[in-house]
Amino acid sequence: MGQVGPSFDGPPLAGLPFALPGAPAPPPAIITLTTDFGTDDAYVAAMKGVILGINPAAAIVDISHSIEPQAIGEAAFVLSTACPFFPKDTVHLVVVDPGVGGRRRAVILETPTAIFVAPDNGVLSCVVQEALGRPITRAGRTRLPPELEAFQITSRRFWRQPVSPTFHGRDIFAPVAAHISLGQPLTDLGRPLTTLNVLPLPRPERDGAGHLLGHVVHVDRFGNLITDVTAGDLPPAGLRIEVGGEEIRSLSRCYEEARGLLALVGSSGRLEIALAGGSAAGRLGVRAGDGLRISGHWGHHDRGRRRRGP
Repeated sequence: MGQVGPSFDGPPLAGLPFALPGAPAPPPAIITLTTDFGTDDAYVAAMKGVILGINPAAAIVDISHSIEPQAIGEAAFVLSTACPFFPKDTVHLVVVDPGVGGRRRAVILETPTAIFVAPDNGVLSCVVQEALGRPITRAGRTRLPPELEAFQITSRRFWRQPVSPTFHGRDIFAPVAAHISLGQPLTDLGRPLTTLNVLPLPRPERDGAGHLLGHVVHVDRFGNLITDVTAGDLPPAGLRIEVGGEEIRSLSRCYEEARGLLALVGSSGRLEIALAGGSAAGRLGVRAGDGLRISGHWGHHDRGRRRRGP
């Protein structure tokens, strides 16, 4: 981001884009929020208050605050299902941070289409994996491809003071995201990084009998089980899905096409297990991280393939 933003200590509206009389106003900067804070407490509101105190014109969009507590992998997945649909240069703020106050780094990641502000704990793994163009198989720091730029957030003058060791979302991440939304150069906010921490993301595998073993990566508000199996992973004939001790032998087009337990390819392009009029998670006792087994007829060209990523 080459544009120089407003002075940090200027009035709240200083540096906002100037519009000629009669000209349409520029669209407000967009900041999204993804957290595991829930909405029963004031944590999310406090972060929004900090953002609006720095950029009153910011458009704040909630992606989700219902991530399971400390569920970094779930947050990475949920973020990946929403961020592609936002305008270019949206700032995505992610706070699922079990290591808050510890040694984990606070980082900014810039891609060709968006900017992410988050703890360096693997919550940006889906973003990094997409840029790498290959599955992430090991946890730890991975070198970033040339199209990604990362920074460790170190410039304290852009933080809210004093900083609580238990609430970096309010005191570090929120103000930094707000300054970015005003055009503050990322180089002013910290030092460049060449690596970020990533987590291996679930992906389907073949077992010795030729079954496809998938995983539930997210349970949505309706109790639908969203998996890491894509439409292209499914067999063209003879489909049989075993999950939670029950079987499904056909693929539905939409939720109302079947009675009882059903399988379909949802809006994310992934296989979902649903229960018409109810919760598949509740009926099956299945949660994120649990497995399912798929069998069928893939054809001769797939025989012997031991592993297939999503």
